[in-house]
Formats: sequence, C-alpha cells, structure tokens
Amino acid sequence: MLRKIVFFITLLFLPLAGRAQFNTDRLVTIGRSALYYEDYVLSIQYFNRAIAAKPYLYEPWFYRGVAKFYLDDYVGAEHDCTEAIDRNPYVVNIYELRGIARIRQNKFAEAVEDYSRALRYDPENRGMWHNRVLCRIQNKDYDRALAELDTMQTRWSKYAPAWSMRAEVYMLQKDTAKAVAALDSSLAIDPYDGSTWTMKSVVSLSRREWKDAEKYLDEAIRLLPREAGNYINRALSRVNLNNLRGAMADYDLALEIDPNNFLGHYNRGLLRAQVGDDNRAIIDFDFVLKLEPDNLMALFNRALLLDRTGDLRGAIRDYSKVIDRYPNFWTGLHHRAACYRRLGMTKQAEADEFRIYKAQLYKSLYGVQPRLNKEQMRRRSDEDMDKYNQLVVADEQEVEHKYESEYRGRVQNRKVEAAFLPMFGLSFAPYQSDVTLYVAYDRLVDAFNRSSGQVRRLYVNCAKAALDEPHTKQLFNYIDTLTLAIGREEKAAGRTSMLLMRSVAYAATQNFEAAIDDLSDCLQADTASALAYWQRAVCQSKVNEFNASLGTDMAMKYANVLADLEKAIALDANSPYLYYNRANVHAARKDYARAIDDYTRAIAIDGNLAEAYFNRGLARVFSGNTAEGVADLSKAGELGLYNAYSIIKRYQAEKKR
Repeated sequence: MLRKIVFFITLLFLPLAGRAQFNTDRLVTIGRSALYYEDYVLSIQYFNRAIAAKPYLYEPWFYRGVAKFYLDDYVGAEHDCTEAIDRNPYVVNIYELRGIARIRQNKFAEAVEDYSRALRYDPENRGMWHNRVLCRIQNKDYDRALAELDTMQTRWSKYAPAWSMRAEVYMLQKDTAKAVAALDSSLAIDPYDGSTWTMKSVVSLSRREWKDAEKYLDEAIRLLPREAGNYINRALSRVNLNNLRGAMADYDLALEIDPNNFLGHYNRGLLRAQVGDDNRAIIDFDFVLKLEPDNLMALFNRALLLDRTGDLRGAIRDYSKVIDRYPNFWTGLHHRAACYRRLGMTKQAEADEFRIYKAQLYKSLYGVQPRLNKEQMRRRSDEDMDKYNQLVVADEQEVEHKYESEYRGRVQNRKVEAAFLPMFGLSFAPYQSDVTLYVAYDRLVDAFNRSSGQVRRLYVNCAKAALDEPHTKQLFNYIDTLTLAIGREEKAAGRTSMLLMRSVAYAATQNFEAAIDDLSDCLQADTASALAYWQRAVCQSKVNEFNASLGTDMAMKYANVLADLEKAIALDANSPYLYYNRANVHAARKDYARAIDDYTRAIAIDGNLAEAYFNRGLARVFSGNTAEGVADLSKAGELGLYNAYSIIKRYQAEKKR
C-alpha cells in the first residue's frame, strides 16, 4: 500500500518537475539570446531567475558572468565563474573567462592558476598558452615565460605573436639585440601585425635611431590607424629630425583619437610655444593642468606663456606656486621679478632680485630661458625644474598586451562592420536618429494605435536599445498586467489587440518564442492581421539568427519568415518596411538579386529610407557591383547613417588595391 502511495505521488509531481526544468532551460536560452543581441542588463535578469530556480546548475552562473564581463564588472564576473566552477570544474570556458576577468583586475598570479588548470583539460588551446605567458611577463617571471614560449614555438612554429612576446621578454631583460632578432622573426611570419612594428619602433626610440623609429611607426600607423600612442612616438621622432610641422600634425591626430592624452597636450604645448603660437599653447597647458593640477612643469610653462602674452598677474600666480614648492628655483624668481617690475611692484621685484643676487655668490653661472632643446627629453616622473622646457616621454614604453579571448572589447568600441542593418518591427520606442528627423510611419500601426484602446503606443523601429534594470522591470510588470487582462477579456477583438501588445513586450525582453506564440494566437483569431504576420516574421528571424550562431540549419525557418512577410505584403502592399524586411531575408540567404529588387521597391515607396539604401549598397557590393553599391552607401550617409562613410572608405581602398 505504501509503495502505491509513493508511486502516485511521484506521478503527480513528475510533470511539475519536468515543467520546472523546461522553464529553467527556457530562461537560460532567452538569456543567451539577450547576450547574443548585446542586451547584457536584460540577460542578467533572466539568469538571475534561472539561478533562483536551480542554483545548482553551472550554466546560469557562467553566462551571468559573461554578461557582467561585458559590462566591465570584472569582480562580479570572477565571482560568478567561481560559483560555476564549484558546480562543474571540468568546463574549460569558465576558467578562460575567469582568467581574463582576473587579468582585468591585475590578478596575474591567479589568472596563471586558471589557465594552468584549464590547459590540463585542453592542452592544445593556443589562446590560453598565449595569455598565460603574458601573465608570467606581468609577474616578471621571465624564465618561466621563455620556457613556455619554447613549448609554444615547438607546437605552433608559425605563430608570430610568440616571437613578439619573446621580444618583449628580451626587452625587459635589456637584451635589445635578441629582441630585435625576435621581432624580425615575427615580422617574417606576419608583416601585417601593427603592434610588432610598434615594438620595433620602441627599440629604435630607446637607441635614439630617429629615422628608423619613424619608418617603423609609419608602418604601425598604416596598420593601426587609431592608436594614439603611435602618433605620440612618431611626433617625438619627427621633433628630433627637425620636422616640427609633421610632429605638430601627429600630436593633432593623437589628440583627435584620445582627447585626454597627457603627453599629447604637454608636448604640443611646448611645440606651439617654440613656434610662437602662444595662445594655443596656453590652451594645451590649461588642459594638462585640469588633468594634473599639481604638475609644476606645466604650471611653469603656462606662467612663461602668460608672461609673454601680457597676463602678468596670471603669470605671477603660476610662478609663485612653483617657487613655493622650489624656493631655490632661480629661473622662476628671475621671471617673477621681471613681471613685478613691469607692474610697478618694485618692492616685490627687489626682494626676488636680492634672492637671485645671493645665489650668484654661490653659482658663477646662471642660465636664462633657453630655446627648446630638441635633443633633450625628460621622463614624466622627473621633477627637475631645470628641465621644464624638455619634451616629455613616458616613464616606460609599455607594450599593450593583446590577450586571446572571445570575451574581449567593449561593444561601443568595436569597428563598424559591413553588416546588413536589422529588420523594422513593432516597438514601444519611436525611431530615433542622431542626425535626421526621419519619422518611421506606417498607416496600419497608426490605425491600431487609434482603435486598440491601449495605453501604450506602438512604433516602427529597427534599432534595439539595450534595457536598463528599471525598464526591464517595467516591461515584466506590463507583461504580467496584460496576462491578467487577457484572461479576463471576453471580446475577441480586445484579446487580439492585447496579445499583439504582449508579443511586442516579449520581443523587447528577448523572449521571442513567447512572442511568436502570442502572434500565432492573434492570427488564429484574425487571419487578416498584417501587423501580426509582420511581427511574427521579425521575431522568427531573430530566433533564426541566434540559432544559426549555434550552428543550426535554419533553411526551413527562413521559409516560414518569407511566407509571413508575403502574407503581410498581400494585405499591405504599400508598406516600405515589409519589402525592406523581405529583402533582408533574401540578403541573409545571399540571394542578393532578389534582395536588391525588394530594397528598390522599398525606396520607391519611401525615398528617405536610409536603411534601405545602406543595405542595398552592401548587397550590390557583395554581388560585385562596387560602384553602384558605394553610390547607395553615399546616399545612406547623406540621409544620416554616417557609419556608411567608414564602409565606403574601406571598399574604395580595396578597389584601388
């Protein structure tokens, strides 16, 4: 009898257990989809729910760590990886992520431990060998680093970065001859690595081989045009080659890339002072002093410039701050005394001159302000005031390390990719452009807003804004409110409109499967709803894109998307967004001829649809018609999509080659 009771209880609760497992898996899947679409705050909310439901699963912890890493929360990412490892210590990716999170916190010894443990399970993972060597270098464990580089070069003889890392070790050991030989070996394998050319230039700079340094930096800048440090170093070479115009241009470019660069502003200020551009030199030193208010070298240089431009009281203020710190700085006393005399403050001038006179009893020679000596440089940490007019170089010419990881870089810093812009769909947020005042209008959307009786309005939009935590909670609450209202609603039309609104809310929270279910229910009640066909196609395409990234064959699913769009077009043949979306499906399948036809139809209906010009331009370029493609991209840029200009430049350069 007891066995029967246990058996029936088991039967009763098994479906619930299966449902809980399904729900947790679904939460993780939706969270991963949000990760794929770079909506990191939202993905964390889903992983939080999965962790609350099943805290013993490692995957939600790991993926939440990934999201935190992308949000620069390296402490949180490390903690979540540790939790994931406690639950499953045999997954290599977790150690890899925790290692890179620890590197970002300068925990190099702990990162070495992570990579060493991971390499037990995946000894052929070259990226982790690479990172472990860099961590050894950071820990000054040069012998172990060289030993591991020997192993790497035995396994991967054509791996150029191994030679670059070997060169860095030799440079740190002050063996420049071996470093140069290693760099030459690296460039023989891969002459297109800009960081290697930068390292080679650093060696030449240390040897004061200015022409060679400039030549290597030319190549580094060609390959890495957005690295401010390369322009700063080339300017230093050019100053020493008496090419002041070229040096000034390099400082301008460096500061365009990195407006807060200390060395760029300081050295440009010195150059401007040398060529008599005093007012703009003052602006540079003003900026330096905003960054470092106690920088006495910059303060004294600004004082000299204020003196020369007639702001005598400002000059005295700056001279006095320097003299308070260095009472025996005779050059400063001399200039302050001169300012006092010009202002008629004879008593103060004589006091400074008397201090100088006493100093002359002990020093036979006293220097007056010399011209900028281009042969002399001082390190940034050198506070010898007699070097106030020397160009500044960094204390150590550090090589920027490139850690191998799929979890790297900020989204906002990525280069513009030649990728098709996404579909237009229904959204709670209006279309916004940084440049134009384009209004994405559709008559069916407008009619729905006027007739549905819903508080929220629908808009047409192709941009997916990442949600912050308050907006995420608002959407979840809205979904719950709609769910209760749908259950109480008796009229079919009211239920249909609420299902459509809930599907848009689900899509905004990356729950595309639930959105598709709601839209299918809409279409069962109203087979003539063009909006439902439209939005279902958009949601299915999002699911397809995510699943394709996992290696799933989506051929049949693309057919479903096309079928929905064709039904929507049959119901609303004058919507440019539907043709644009269908063109996107053709483009995803590399059927560029059909894609171009549909983009052209969209443009015929709305000649200001910049996204259609942009995507048609890419389709034409990819199908070999670069001239017409560039013309379309130019039109897209004219209409406000300024990223098009970056792509135009790239393809025009390729065409020239």
